[in-house]
Amino acid sequence: MQVRGFLKVMSTALLLLTVALVSALVTMRLAVHGREVEVPDVRGKTPSEAHHIAEGLSLATEVDGQYYSASVPEGRVLSQTPAPGRVVRRGWVLRLAVSVGPQRVAIPQVVGESQRAASIILQQRGLDSSTSELAFSDAAAGQVLAQDPPANSVDVAAPKVSLLVAKDSLAAYVMPSFVGHPLGSVTLAIRDAGFSLGKVTVAQATEAVDPSPAAASEDSRAQGQNAVMIEGGNPPQANSPKAATSPQAGGPSPASIVVAQQPVAGQKIVAGAEIRLVVR
Repeated sequence: MQVRGFLKVMSTALLLLTVALVSALVTMRLAVHGREVEVPDVRGKTPSEAHHIAEGLSLATEVDGQYYSASVPEGRVLSQTPAPGRVVRRGWVLRLAVSVGPQRVAIPQVVGESQRAASIILQQRGLDSSTSELAFSDAAAGQVLAQDPPANSVDVAAPKVSLLVAKDSLAAYVMPSFVGHPLGSVTLAIRDAGFSLGKVTVAQATEAVDPSPAAASEDSRAQGQNAVMIEGGNPPQANSPKAATSPQAGGPSPASIVVAQQPVAGQKIVAGAEIRLVVR
Protein backbone atom coordinates (compact mmCIF):
# COMPACT_ATOMS: atom_id res chain seq x y z
CA MET A 1 0.00 0.00 0.00
CA GLN A 2 2.81 2.37 0.82
CA VAL A 3 4.44 1.72 -2.54
CA ARG A 4 1.21 2.39 -4.38
CA GLY A 5 0.72 5.60 -2.45
CA PHE A 6 4.24 6.74 -3.25
CA LEU A 7 3.79 6.03 -6.97
CA LYS A 8 0.50 7.92 -6.98
CA VAL A 9 2.14 10.95 -5.39
CA MET A 10 5.03 10.85 -7.89
CA SER A 11 2.59 10.57 -10.83
CA THR A 12 0.68 13.58 -9.58
CA ALA A 13 3.89 15.56 -9.09
CA LEU A 14 5.14 14.75 -12.61
CA LEU A 15 1.77 15.74 -14.07
CA LEU A 16 1.82 19.06 -12.23
CA LEU A 17 5.42 19.67 -13.34
CA THR A 18 4.52 18.97 -16.95
CA VAL A 19 1.56 21.33 -16.80
CA ALA A 20 3.76 24.01 -15.27
CA LEU A 21 6.42 23.64 -18.00
CA VAL A 22 3.85 23.78 -20.78
CA SER A 23 2.25 26.82 -19.19
CA ALA A 24 5.64 28.55 -18.92
CA LEU A 25 6.47 27.82 -22.56
CA VAL A 26 3.11 29.15 -23.73
CA THR A 27 3.52 32.27 -21.61
CA MET A 28 7.02 32.90 -22.97
CA ARG A 29 5.84 32.37 -26.54
CA LEU A 30 2.98 34.79 -26.05
CA ALA A 31 5.32 37.31 -24.44
CA VAL A 32 7.80 37.06 -27.30
CA HIS A 33 5.14 37.36 -29.96
CA GLY A 34 3.60 40.18 -28.01
CA ARG A 35 6.80 42.16 -28.60
CA GLU A 36 6.75 41.48 -32.36
CA VAL A 37 4.87 43.40 -35.04
CA GLU A 38 4.45 43.14 -38.78
CA VAL A 39 6.23 45.84 -40.78
CA PRO A 40 3.68 48.13 -42.46
CA ASP A 41 3.92 49.26 -46.07
CA VAL A 42 4.80 52.97 -46.02
CA ARG A 43 5.93 53.27 -49.65
CA GLY A 44 4.37 56.24 -51.38
CA LYS A 45 3.82 57.99 -48.05
CA THR A 46 5.57 61.15 -46.93
CA PRO A 47 8.27 60.66 -44.28
CA SER A 48 5.95 62.30 -41.76
CA GLU A 49 3.07 59.94 -42.61
CA ALA A 50 5.42 56.94 -42.50
CA HIS A 51 6.66 58.01 -39.07
CA HIS A 52 3.09 58.31 -37.74
CA ILE A 53 2.15 54.84 -39.00
CA ALA A 54 5.33 53.25 -37.64
CA GLU A 55 4.97 55.00 -34.30
CA GLY A 56 1.51 53.44 -33.85
CA LEU A 57 3.21 50.03 -34.00
CA SER A 58 6.04 51.02 -31.64
CA LEU A 59 8.47 51.28 -34.56
CA ALA A 60 10.83 54.12 -35.49
CA THR A 61 11.76 55.57 -38.88
CA GLU A 62 14.92 57.08 -40.33
CA VAL A 63 15.51 58.61 -43.78
CA ASP A 64 18.47 56.68 -45.17
CA GLY A 65 18.98 58.54 -48.46
CA GLN A 66 17.44 60.45 -51.34
CA TYR A 67 17.20 59.05 -54.85
CA TYR A 68 15.90 60.00 -58.28
CA SER A 69 12.66 58.37 -59.42
CA ALA A 70 10.53 58.94 -62.50
CA SER A 71 7.58 57.08 -60.98
CA VAL A 72 7.47 58.12 -57.32
CA PRO A 73 6.69 61.81 -56.69
CA GLU A 74 9.23 64.00 -54.96
CA GLY A 75 9.10 63.81 -51.18
CA ARG A 76 7.51 60.35 -51.06
CA VAL A 77 8.98 57.12 -49.70
CA LEU A 78 10.59 55.23 -52.58
CA SER A 79 11.61 52.08 -50.70
CA GLN A 80 11.94 50.78 -47.17
CA THR A 81 14.00 48.34 -45.13
CA PRO A 82 12.79 45.91 -43.73
CA ALA A 83 10.32 45.08 -46.46
CA PRO A 84 6.56 45.23 -45.77
CA GLY A 85 5.15 42.14 -44.08
CA ARG A 86 8.31 41.16 -42.30
CA VAL A 87 7.93 40.45 -38.57
CA VAL A 88 10.26 42.47 -36.32
CA ARG A 89 10.47 43.39 -32.68
CA ARG A 90 8.94 46.59 -31.36
CA GLY A 91 11.38 49.50 -31.42
CA TRP A 92 12.86 48.41 -34.76
CA VAL A 93 13.95 51.24 -37.07
CA LEU A 94 12.49 51.40 -40.58
CA ARG A 95 15.05 52.90 -42.97
CA LEU A 96 13.40 54.93 -45.69
CA ALA A 97 14.68 56.00 -49.12
CA VAL A 98 12.92 59.16 -50.26
CA SER A 99 12.31 60.19 -53.86
CA VAL A 100 13.56 63.53 -55.18
CA GLY A 101 11.61 63.10 -58.39
CA PRO A 102 13.09 62.61 -61.86
CA GLN A 103 16.64 63.76 -62.65
CA ARG A 104 16.52 67.41 -63.71
CA VAL A 105 20.15 68.44 -63.20
CA ALA A 106 22.94 67.59 -65.62
CA ILE A 107 26.02 66.10 -63.98
CA PRO A 108 28.83 68.66 -64.46
CA GLN A 109 32.42 67.91 -65.45
CA VAL A 110 34.65 68.44 -62.42
CA VAL A 111 37.64 66.24 -63.32
CA GLY A 112 40.74 68.45 -63.33
CA GLU A 113 39.24 70.94 -60.89
CA SER A 114 40.46 71.39 -57.34
CA GLN A 115 38.46 69.62 -54.65
CA ARG A 116 37.11 72.93 -53.33
CA ALA A 117 36.07 74.16 -56.79
CA ALA A 118 34.39 70.81 -57.56
CA SER A 119 32.45 70.92 -54.27
CA ILE A 120 31.21 74.44 -55.02
CA ILE A 121 30.14 73.48 -58.56
CA LEU A 122 28.21 70.48 -57.28
CA GLN A 123 26.56 72.39 -54.44
CA GLN A 124 25.37 75.07 -56.85
CA ARG A 125 23.50 72.33 -58.74
CA GLY A 126 22.04 70.81 -55.59
CA LEU A 127 24.29 67.75 -55.75
CA ASP A 128 25.99 66.13 -52.77
CA SER A 129 29.53 64.77 -52.97
CA SER A 130 31.78 62.26 -51.25
CA THR A 131 35.57 62.16 -51.55
CA SER A 132 38.22 59.46 -51.63
CA GLU A 133 41.96 60.16 -51.90
CA LEU A 134 44.68 58.49 -53.95
CA ALA A 135 48.43 59.10 -53.84
CA PHE A 136 49.25 60.26 -57.37
CA SER A 137 52.54 61.89 -58.34
CA ASP A 138 51.40 63.19 -61.75
CA ALA A 139 48.76 65.57 -60.41
CA ALA A 140 48.69 68.41 -57.91
CA ALA A 141 47.44 67.55 -54.44
CA GLY A 142 43.70 68.23 -54.19
CA GLN A 143 43.05 67.85 -57.91
CA VAL A 144 40.02 65.76 -58.92
CA LEU A 145 41.22 62.69 -60.83
CA ALA A 146 37.88 60.99 -61.51
CA GLN A 147 34.18 61.27 -60.77
CA ASP A 148 31.22 58.91 -60.60
CA PRO A 149 28.80 59.33 -62.27
CA PRO A 150 30.69 60.92 -65.19
CA ALA A 151 29.69 64.25 -66.70
CA ASN A 152 26.33 64.44 -68.51
CA SER A 153 25.21 61.02 -67.24
CA VAL A 154 21.52 60.17 -67.47
CA ASP A 155 19.44 57.78 -65.37
CA VAL A 156 21.56 58.61 -62.34
CA ALA A 157 20.42 56.86 -59.17
CA ALA A 158 21.01 59.66 -56.64
CA PRO A 159 21.86 63.37 -56.60
CA LYS A 160 25.39 62.63 -55.45
CA VAL A 161 28.81 62.56 -57.13
CA SER A 162 31.75 60.57 -55.78
CA LEU A 163 35.14 62.24 -56.30
CA LEU A 164 38.61 60.70 -56.44
CA VAL A 165 41.14 63.34 -55.38
CA ALA A 166 44.94 63.28 -55.67
CA LYS A 167 47.09 63.60 -52.60
CA ASP A 168 50.86 63.96 -52.21
CA SER A 169 52.48 60.56 -52.59
CA LEU A 170 55.46 61.59 -50.45
CA ALA A 171 56.23 64.31 -47.92
CA ALA A 172 57.34 67.56 -49.55
CA TYR A 173 60.40 69.58 -48.53
CA VAL A 174 61.94 72.89 -49.51
CA MET A 175 65.49 72.54 -50.79
CA PRO A 176 67.95 74.64 -48.73
CA SER A 177 71.15 76.21 -50.05
CA PHE A 178 74.38 74.30 -49.41
CA VAL A 179 76.51 76.74 -51.40
CA GLY A 180 79.48 78.03 -49.45
CA HIS A 181 79.63 75.10 -47.05
CA PRO A 182 82.28 72.35 -46.84
CA LEU A 183 81.45 69.14 -48.66
CA GLY A 184 81.95 67.06 -45.51
CA SER A 185 79.29 68.84 -43.44
CA VAL A 186 76.90 69.05 -46.41
CA THR A 187 77.22 65.30 -47.02
CA LEU A 188 76.31 64.56 -43.40
CA ALA A 189 73.37 66.99 -43.49
CA ILE A 190 71.99 65.43 -46.68
CA ARG A 191 72.18 61.88 -45.36
CA ASP A 192 70.87 62.77 -41.88
CA ALA A 193 67.82 64.37 -43.52
CA GLY A 194 67.01 61.15 -45.39
CA PHE A 195 68.13 62.27 -48.86
CA SER A 196 70.52 60.68 -51.31
CA LEU A 197 73.86 62.24 -52.25
CA GLY A 198 74.25 61.99 -56.00
CA LYS A 199 77.23 62.77 -58.23
CA VAL A 200 79.78 65.23 -56.83
CA THR A 201 81.84 66.97 -59.52
CA VAL A 202 84.73 69.42 -59.28
CA ALA A 203 84.55 72.68 -61.21
CA GLN A 204 87.55 73.47 -63.40
CA ALA A 205 89.62 76.23 -61.91
CA THR A 206 89.79 78.08 -65.25
CA GLU A 207 86.02 78.29 -65.74
CA ALA A 208 83.61 80.48 -63.85
CA VAL A 209 80.46 79.29 -62.19
CA ASP A 210 77.51 81.53 -62.95
CA PRO A 211 74.94 82.26 -60.25
CA SER A 212 71.55 80.62 -60.58
CA PRO A 213 68.23 82.49 -60.57
CA ALA A 214 67.18 83.86 -57.22
CA ALA A 215 66.01 81.42 -54.59
CA ALA A 216 62.39 80.32 -54.76
CA SER A 217 59.71 82.87 -53.88
CA GLU A 218 57.95 82.97 -50.53
CA ASP A 219 55.01 81.13 -52.14
CA SER A 220 57.27 78.21 -53.04
CA ARG A 221 58.70 78.14 -49.54
CA ALA A 222 55.23 78.15 -48.05
CA GLN A 223 54.33 75.02 -50.00
CA GLY A 224 57.11 73.00 -48.41
CA GLN A 225 56.22 71.05 -45.31
CA ASN A 226 59.75 70.64 -43.99
CA ALA A 227 63.25 71.89 -44.70
CA VAL A 228 66.66 70.25 -44.52
CA MET A 229 68.73 72.11 -41.90
CA ILE A 230 72.53 72.43 -41.79
CA GLU A 231 74.91 73.75 -39.15
CA GLY A 232 76.52 77.15 -39.44
CA GLY A 233 75.51 80.67 -40.42
CA ASN A 234 73.33 81.84 -43.29
CA PRO A 235 74.73 80.46 -46.56
CA PRO A 236 74.93 82.60 -49.69
CA GLN A 237 72.52 82.19 -52.62
CA ALA A 238 72.53 78.90 -54.53
CA ASN A 239 74.57 78.62 -57.75
CA SER A 240 74.32 76.23 -60.68
CA PRO A 241 77.15 75.25 -63.04
CA LYS A 242 77.01 76.70 -66.53
CA ALA A 243 79.95 74.80 -68.04
CA ALA A 244 80.80 71.13 -67.85
CA THR A 245 83.08 70.14 -64.99
CA SER A 246 85.66 67.46 -64.52
CA PRO A 247 86.98 65.89 -61.31
CA GLN A 248 90.40 66.70 -60.00
CA ALA A 249 92.90 63.94 -59.38
CA GLY A 250 91.90 61.96 -56.31
CA GLY A 251 88.41 63.48 -56.28
CA PRO A 252 86.98 66.19 -53.99
CA SER A 253 87.97 66.34 -50.34
CA PRO A 254 85.65 66.94 -47.35
CA ALA A 255 87.09 70.47 -47.17
CA SER A 256 85.99 71.29 -50.74
CA ILE A 257 83.48 74.13 -50.85
CA VAL A 258 80.11 73.62 -52.54
CA VAL A 259 79.67 76.14 -55.37
CA ALA A 260 76.50 74.75 -56.98
CA GLN A 261 73.74 72.22 -56.35
CA GLN A 262 70.87 70.48 -58.09
CA PRO A 263 68.00 70.80 -57.17
CA VAL A 264 68.53 74.50 -56.53
CA ALA A 265 67.60 76.17 -53.26
CA GLY A 266 63.89 76.80 -52.80
CA GLN A 267 62.77 74.00 -55.12
CA LYS A 268 60.16 71.57 -53.79
CA ILE A 269 61.52 68.02 -53.43
CA VAL A 270 60.34 64.74 -51.92
CA ALA A 271 61.84 62.47 -49.31
CA GLY A 272 64.72 60.34 -50.61
CA ALA A 273 65.43 62.64 -53.56
CA GLU A 274 68.94 62.69 -55.01
CA ILE A 275 71.01 65.85 -54.53
CA ARG A 276 73.98 66.54 -56.84
CA LEU A 277 76.78 68.92 -55.93
CA VAL A 278 79.55 70.88 -57.66
CA VAL A 279 82.55 71.78 -55.48
CA ARG A 280 85.78 73.68 -55.81
